[in-house]
Amino acid sequence: MNSLEEQIRKAIEEGKFDDLPGKGKPLHLDDNPHADPDWALAYHVLQSSGYTLPWIETRKEIEADLEAERASLRRAWEWKQRALEQGKPESLVEAEWGRALVAFCEHIESLNQRIKTYNLEVPNSHFQLPKVLIKAEILNNTQSQ
Repeated sequence: MNSLEEQIRKAIEEGKFDDLPGKGKPLHLDDNPHADPDWALAYHVLQSSGYTLPWIETRKEIEADLEAERASLRRAWEWKQRALEQGKPESLVEAEWGRALVAFCEHIESLNQRIKTYNLEVPNSHFQLPKVLIKAEILNNTQSQ
């Protein structure tokens, strides 16, 4: 028997999806068919006002904080490269770079604690975030461009 993907691909090739109602029109996915109808208005008001579930907000904050830390590390790395090119004392440059690395590691450790807490709050393991690997982050964000 063919896999579902193969059956769908074959149906598309045969044009079986060409005359579906609403073709070419945007989907309206605002309504959750599984939500309690008594709460539909409340959910709609909250969503329209920009509110969302707390764990979704937490995820956005974690992702934003991680990107800010990455940017900070890249700036420190770029400063180090420029300082060495300009002939600044290597001991001074390495000391500053060391402080930047320590600060980055401390922030990532704190972020990993927040990720642990977040992972306990999400409704499904599918939404969990992986721990940030410090060495990989340093390697990925300090390679010369």
